[in-house]
Amino acid sequence: MSQQHMNFVFFFPDEMRAESIGCYGHPLVKTPHMDNLAAEGVRFDQCHVQNTVCSPSRCSLMTGLYPHVSGHRTLWHLLRPHEPSLFRYLKQAGYQIKWFGKNHTYCNEYLEEILGEEAYQTREELERSMRGEFRYENPFDPDDERFYSFLLKPHSEGGQKPTETELSVEKAIRFLQSDEAREKPFVLFLPTLQPHAPYVVPEPYYSMYDPEALAPLKPSGLPDKPSYHELIRSYRRLDRITDDTLRKIQAIYLGMISYVDDQFGRLMEALSSHGWEDNTTVIVSSDHGDYAGDYGLVEKWPNAMEDCLTRVPLIVRAPGNRQGHVVREQVELFDIMPTMLELAGTRAEHDHFAVSLVPQLFGAAGDPERAVFADGGYNKREPHCFEGDPVRDAWFANNPDSFYWPKARQQQEHPDSVCRATMLRTMQYKLVKRTDDASELYDLQSDPGELHNVYDDASYADIRRQLEQRMLEWYIETSDIVPRDSNMGMFILK
Repeated sequence: MSQQHMNFVFFFPDEMRAESIGCYGHPLVKTPHMDNLAAEGVRFDQCHVQNTVCSPSRCSLMTGLYPHVSGHRTLWHLLRPHEPSLFRYLKQAGYQIKWFGKNHTYCNEYLEEILGEEAYQTREELERSMRGEFRYENPFDPDDERFYSFLLKPHSEGGQKPTETELSVEKAIRFLQSDEAREKPFVLFLPTLQPHAPYVVPEPYYSMYDPEALAPLKPSGLPDKPSYHELIRSYRRLDRITDDTLRKIQAIYLGMISYVDDQFGRLMEALSSHGWEDNTTVIVSSDHGDYAGDYGLVEKWPNAMEDCLTRVPLIVRAPGNRQGHVVREQVELFDIMPTMLELAGTRAEHDHFAVSLVPQLFGAAGDPERAVFADGGYNKREPHCFEGDPVRDAWFANNPDSFYWPKARQQQEHPDSVCRATMLRTMQYKLVKRTDDASELYDLQSDPGELHNVYDDASYADIRRQLEQRMLEWYIETSDIVPRDSNMGMFILK
């Protein structure tokens, strides 16, 4: 089948880090379906996101632009209709876009353009898309130090209820079985919630992994870390925990990933049984990772740049690809945009910074000199960016019983802990520059866990200067893009 008739299944679980997947080297977790996709397709070993929060990361994914180019550094600034995007290009090329999962990408007007009537949801449908029917409760009293840790027990009175991930996959399977799927090429997009916090999943996945069997977590209390490390631990009361709660959190997180993998397996079975394999590209990735107990932390942070947050899986199976190929060199999440467009036989009509990975799908190596970048955080002059606004975020900003209340309070009371930050990562070094908090430099060859910040180490002074110069040049090159349809106004002469 020609490129113009390529279909796409894009499985995009939220907050799924690469290091916690079997084919990326985790010794314990069971992810047979994603592992099988890697064996049949191409695995990109070092794919890094452009922002460690969902909305900014997704905006970069859809546009091939870094967050700073158009101000997409906050949860609240979604893509507007004047901005180009992957799904608009594919829809213009004749694709139907089927979207099952949360948004956090397009504003309402733009989403309506992409999805039509399917963009509209009742409040009940919206809640089901974000939570499903599975219910959970926090077993800890609000005064318990573990209340804000996100360690939650599953709770499902009246039998096991499906999560939003299961419901989304069921909708996708029904679509693959339908006549509608054969009417014209499709993009089946599944931005599912799992394995996003809170750390809860139905049995048997909740108890699938023994916390004592895990490798040691990355330690907390490390010197020369930015302030958000200890502030998060303090605001979430993580610093008061003396039992194995953090190890349980990571064990449950692995169970959530195994649950997601099994749901993905159902999707792949439907794809195969209905004859879609020969003309469908399957992509598995995520918008960012999760601390999951490492460094004594949970969830993520808007200006945090550790590998457990920036490094995500990217596995692609395309018809005719080189099976089992592993690309060791670095790529960026937003490279998915030009890759999908090239496979679809079209291309972006705007200038961007992403690179098509189609050559790598057919056996080429990556660029060993390529650096990857991420940027995020907020200026204090941008109060509209911070979480915890007492009006906009009243549902959790003023409610100490909310799991998100500690994060909101920290951002409002310690804005420096979420200041602007930029990351440059090569295969050997990582530099993170912050405006109002500690900057970081790591030698990834000798310190892959990012435990020893050598930013102020005199022996790394030359390396630091070289990386800072490269970061400055990158900022100059990517500071903006000029629209191709811009026209110079002319005087009208009579």
